[in-house]
Order: sequence, then C-alpha cells, then structure tokens
Amino acid sequence: MLKLYGFPISNYYNKVKVVLYEKGLSFEESESIPSQDESILQCSPLGKVPYLETEQGFLSESQVICDFLEATHPSPALFSKDPWKQAKERELLTMLELHLELVARDIYGQAFFGATVSDGTRQRTEKLLRRNIVAFKRLAKFAPYVAGDTFSMADVAAGIHLPILGMATHAVYGEDFLQAAGIDWKGYGKGLAERESFQRVRAEQKAYQQAQQAKKAG
Repeated sequence: MLKLYGFPISNYYNKVKVVLYEKGLSFEESESIPSQDESILQCSPLGKVPYLETEQGFLSESQVICDFLEATHPSPALFSKDPWKQAKERELLTMLELHLELVARDIYGQAFFGATVSDGTRQRTEKLLRRNIVAFKRLAKFAPYVAGDTFSMADVAAGIHLPILGMATHAVYGEDFLQAAGIDWKGYGKGLAERESFQRVRAEQKAYQQAQQAKKAG
C-alpha cells in the first residue's frame, strides 16, 4: 500500500494526488507538515512534503514520486512514448516548476499568509515572473492541453500551479501576470476541472480548509 505524507494546502502534495487518482491507485494519506524533526528527515531529507512511503522505502520530491508512479504504473500514461514529445512535456514541467512556481514562491507569504515581503523581493520577483511567463507562453500550446492535444504530466503541474501563480500576483501586485500576458488559465482550468482527479483534489482541499477554519473558530 502506498502512503502519501503531506497536507492538502501544499500544491506539490496535490500534484502527486492528481497523479495517483489519474492512475486509479489505492493509497493512504497521513497529514505531515515540513519539519526538521529527525523522524521526518529520515523519510524526506530536507524535511519537505510531500513524501511517499512504498514497499521499498520512502521517496521525496514530487516529480521523483510522479516519475516513480509513471514507471511502476505506466497505464494510463502521463508522458508521451515519443522521445521528442516527452522531452517537450518535460521542458514545460521544468518551466512551470523552476521558472514560474519557484520564483513566485517568494511572494506567497504576502499573497496568502499575511506577511509582508521587502520591496527588493517584490521588484525582483516581478521582473523574473514577467520575463519567465512570456517564455512559458512560447512553449505552451493549450490545444486544449498545455503540450498539445493529449493530457500529460505537464497538465498535472499546470493545473495545480497556474491558479496559485495568477492569484498570488493579483494579490501582491494588483494584476494577474498570467492574464496580462494573454494566458487564459481560468478557461484552461475549467477544462481540467472536468477530470475526476482534479475534482477530487479540489474537493478534498476545500474540506481540509474548512476543517482548519472550524478548529481555529472553535
């Protein structure tokens, strides 16, 4: 039995859950937050979530986990078998996670958690995001999926990360940088929302948030 550790507010935790649901795999969930506790570090060397428990041991890093699930459960496939097409899907994945999501993470504190980032961070993040979003747009097809006419691992990442990026930039800068660049992530997201995997992840995320709010109120 696979066991996924993390919590439903984490975009990378939700990314792995989408893959698990897409592949129809049975798994357990265990709530875990980032920690430097030694018991967590034994499972996830940087103390990050998500991490996955398998019969062979523990795996950390969301894309490593997703690649493992793809290799061990190849149907339905989330990467093209054609080497060039798969490379383009992985190129989009790298653009999304390294050059968009990782950059935007510097403003999440202000966007979602009531913190205030420095002017230097705001300016640097804006400059990088505006440039990198244009680069992403050069690669993305949205026809109707991000890499073309087939749902792929790139859509798993895009469906999870793009809404957060759009909301974060609007909250911090008063402008959705994706929409400003001509990327209709909301329309794209409506298409993904028809998939059972995304429906389940969003419903579980909403239920978790409501439960957390109830705890605070109580």
